[in-house]
Amino acid sequence: MSTYPEPPAAASADRPVHGSPCPRCAVPLTDDPRFLVWCPACDWNLVPDEDAAPGPTRRERAAAARTDRLYEEQAAGGHSPTARRDWLLASAAAGVIHLVTVGTFALALWLLITGTVVQRCVGAVVLVIAVTLRPRLGRLPKDVGVLDRAGAPALYGLADRVAAEVGARPVDVIQVTDEFNASYGLVGLRRRSVLRIGLPLWEVLDDRERTALLGHEFGHRVNGDRRRSFWLYSAVSALWAWYDMARPGHDGPVAGRDEVSMLVRLGAVFGRLVLRGVAWVLYQGLVLFDRLTSRAGQQAEYHSDVLAGRVAGGEAARGMLAALLLPGSVDTAIHRVRAEERGRPRIGRSRSRRTEDAPAPPAPDLLWERVREHLASVPAVERERLLRLSARDRSAVDGSHPPTHLRIALAARAGDGDAAVTVTAAESASITAELAPHRARIAAELLAG
Repeated sequence: MSTYPEPPAAASADRPVHGSPCPRCAVPLTDDPRFLVWCPACDWNLVPDEDAAPGPTRRERAAAARTDRLYEEQAAGGHSPTARRDWLLASAAAGVIHLVTVGTFALALWLLITGTVVQRCVGAVVLVIAVTLRPRLGRLPKDVGVLDRAGAPALYGLADRVAAEVGARPVDVIQVTDEFNASYGLVGLRRRSVLRIGLPLWEVLDDRERTALLGHEFGHRVNGDRRRSFWLYSAVSALWAWYDMARPGHDGPVAGRDEVSMLVRLGAVFGRLVLRGVAWVLYQGLVLFDRLTSRAGQQAEYHSDVLAGRVAGGEAARGMLAALLLPGSVDTAIHRVRAEERGRPRIGRSRSRRTEDAPAPPAPDLLWERVREHLASVPAVERERLLRLSARDRSAVDGSHPPTHLRIALAARAGDGDAAVTVTAAESASITAELAPHRARIAAELLAG
């Protein structure tokens, strides 16, 4: 997720002040000392020292053109004509990977069953390699942050209502994380569903925007994203395992200086060169998979945004998407609270040395209150700057998502509809109470970091 830190006011006399004219177009500037001064009329200083920065490469321009074409296709209500072709090519490539995996297992078993003693030893080695290179399908999380239905009935109830609205199955596990993000995925052979909610993102959204976030995530179950299918996902997972195995590790020296150690060193060098070549080929395969599935994947992301608007209303969906531009503001608020807490006087170890005016430990909600206050104070001109930066840099949540500004634009084209799922005040309070232990834990971890 791209971040845009908020630089402090420059200590220079050349910095424009509130109401001073823009150096380029003479329009009066609005200045907030917490943020970069820029001109919304002509984009002056949108990116400091932009003239010194290198322009986009040919590959970047081509990628931007493909992204824009996909957006226009989605805005016109159609589908990408090349998405199906790319999916068929990716499926064929996945078939090759599965054949290699199955063939390696079959060779190992054949050697173990029918081979000589030496062949059986080789078969055992091949079997170990086959097991090591098997696809990783993930497991249900059982660590910190996992919520069960008995402990979070209100949150699971809201999630089930949203899932039913978009036509998805109820989620199996919900996990709360410390990321400014949310995700939905399927794990294991049984393809159990896991919804991960990043608490920093959840806390800056209102109830309608949180419902839109759930609508988007559950949309991944029904939006036709073939990247999440067992066939493609397991193939890419296996390819990553092969790449990790082939990627050279630490190139340490070989002890000794005699002729034998020289041969060992030469063999090690040759082996590393071979592994580097194999790793390069495998990495190109991963790049090819990403290229073949990115169009269909971004198309599916747009579909999930449409579902988010249907679930919570268009305004809530756009508000949720706009919040994705603010991770830098959230980081700034966290850093400020952390600095304040580290500068607070501490209570002495001995009870007799404590004074009545010694500060109490910070409340668990202090961090989240400060984060919300800071984001509420971000002026409209700064939000507009972040949106234009997203358009300029083609920034997105990650490489699998379309640029955020295009997602907001497509959601705006969809218009404002009535929310299909609403949250009552009592339900919102219950969800807050269910998340309270995790809010306190994650706040403490962020402040300690």
